[in-house]
Amino acid sequence: MTPSGPCSRRAGRFVLALVLGALGFTLGLGALGGSLWLRRGLSARDAPGGLERVIARQARHLAVPRQARELKNPLPLTPELLAGARAHFADHCALCHGNDGRGRTEIGRNLYPPAPDMTRADTQRLTDGELFYIIKNGIRLTGMPAWGEGTPEDDRASWQLVHLIRRFPRITAAEIREMAAANPVSPQERQERAAEDEFLAGGDATPAPSSAISHHGH
Repeated sequence: MTPSGPCSRRAGRFVLALVLGALGFTLGLGALGGSLWLRRGLSARDAPGGLERVIARQARHLAVPRQARELKNPLPLTPELLAGARAHFADHCALCHGNDGRGRTEIGRNLYPPAPDMTRADTQRLTDGELFYIIKNGIRLTGMPAWGEGTPEDDRASWQLVHLIRRFPRITAAEIREMAAANPVSPQERQERAAEDEFLAGGDATPAPSSAISHHGH
């Protein structure tokens, strides 16, 4: 039986008022935000606000298909696998994420949004499938690129990195030093190291001034 009469009309007006109120509130926030942006501009120097972080996390979650979120890591966790993952991460990822996964590098801190601290719950509570999908496909409107061409070898490397990400909250100082030794070296850094080695070996070379800035999260 369909409700009718004054009660149903009052309920309908109440629901309509709620909807219009919520819409007005949303539009008001949007106008306020737009006004602030017009006055201050949009700068990647500003830290993302709480609401922006919530929206970004939700967008990241929705960007990963449900089927991908449910994937389990097919690779067994072994010391050899982790060693390979550390070498891969040090060579490809540490420039932004740091050897310890905390994102405390010059580039990582200045991305927008900044590179995440992967030891924290925001990353660790992602499923294996979500981590794999993000590594493989990247995240739009961030500094996270898509890696590999989707070959079996590329997928295996991505699954190895998933295991390493799970390891980051417990990574040791020895493992971080091992990764630091595998970080890419610029030609200038290589030249400076060669000059230092020659000087220490008793040669005539004078050590070059250390002007290169390391971005590898040592």
